This record gives sequence, structure tokens and C-alpha cells, in this order.
Amino acid sequence: MSKVKFEVCLQSADDVHAAHAGGADRVELCSALVEGGLTPSLGSIAASREIPIELRVMIRPRGGDFVYTSRELVAMERDIEVCRDLGADGVVFGMLTPDGGVAEAQVQRLVRAAGPLSVTFHRAFDVCRDPFAALDRLRDLGVTTVLTSGQRATVPEGAALIARLVEHAGADITILPGCGITPENVQEVLTVTGATEFHATAFELHQSSMVHRNPEVYMGVPGLPEYEREVVTADQVRRYLNQIKVS
Repeated sequence: MSKVKFEVCLQSADDVHAAHAGGADRVELCSALVEGGLTPSLGSIAASREIPIELRVMIRPRGGDFVYTSRELVAMERDIEVCRDLGADGVVFGMLTPDGGVAEAQVQRLVRAAGPLSVTFHRAFDVCRDPFAALDRLRDLGVTTVLTSGQRATVPEGAALIARLVEHAGADITILPGCGITPENVQEVLTVTGATEFHATAFELHQSSMVHRNPEVYMGVPGLPEYEREVVTADQVRRYLNQIKVS
């Protein structure tokens, strides 16, 4: 296996710094991973750009489905323009029609807004109606990468379809497996799918330094822990890289 690229999915400039320190090749910067990833703030993008690593930015204005209104599309277009101005290397988005097809006119509009930036179509792909037809259309529209778990909950479950997509894509568009990849299964995933890149988190649980706490008040969803959070560490990134066999 030749050099494999590791893209770390993360949420902050501190995470980007840790991913770079651990030897990651690329990062996908998001906010709100509990929602599946939303567009990060302007400040987070700018701070992350100061770190010398390839930076792709999530463009997703809300959680939920991938059918967007005209106003949401304008917001996404403007977010892409900001990413270009701040020096991002790529953007990540996905939109579908109500019947599960690629929203071609919308994708084309955002690809045009991206200009020289790389374009990843995210896991909206995993809920499309026909993955092979969608892959062909995305390639024609100028998308450079498709992030997928093989239309299953995790990559190990969807590995058979991912392998077929990798073969179908050839050298024209990159298939990027992501979701459910761990240091323990990453080598098997790469072997089974034939993928040359992968996408995963590299988190460790971080406990808050707050001493005073008020358990009666929630800033987010009641019941979710608010005094601990997941952060990327260089050691976790290295755990993945140490499992990849290069021949």
C-alpha cells in the first residue's frame, strides 16, 4: 500500500494544532459534530488557517436533511466565499433533491463559488437513492471527493459498497471512507475497500477545569454532559498512523 492520507474531522483550532502535531495529512473543520457537523465560525477558520496543514471546511447551515431553501443556499455560497478569502484549501457540502437524487443545480452553483478550492460531497451521499448514478453526476459537476460510509451506519458495515465505489470512481474522483473507523479497524478498512484516504475523529475525553458547577442549568440538550468534551490529541492521531502498513 502506498502512502495513505489521514483526514481528521474536528471542531476547533486547538484540534487542528493537535492533528498537525500528530502527523495528520488534512483536517475537516466543523462545529457541532453532535449535529453531524455544521459550518464553523469565521474566527475558527481564520485561527485554523494559521496552522500549516491542508484545511477543508464544512459548509452546512443547519442539522437535519439535505434539501435546502434558496436562502440557505445563499448563506452557503457566502460561507464558501469567506473560506476562499481566509485561505482554506477546500470546502465540504452536500445537497439532495426530495426524491434522493443529487441537487445538481445547487451543487453546480456551490462548485462555481468554490473556484480553485477542492470540493468534497459529504455523507448526504449515504442517503441518496442511487450511489453509482450520484457518483457519476458529482464527478461531472466538478466534485473532487466523496465522503461515505457506504450507505450504512459505519464504514465497516458499508465496506463492500465502498470497495465497488472505489473501483467505479477510478482516478477521476476520490472515495473517502468515514464514520466508525478506529485505530483497531483502519488497516482492515483500507485493505477491504482499496481506499487511499480515510476520515476519522481522533478524540480523547477532556474534563472541564470548572470547579463551581450548577447542575440545574443546561446550555444545550438536557442530559448531555456539559463539563466534559471530546478533543483531538496528537497521540490519538499517531495511534491511527501507527496501524497503517506501507509497502
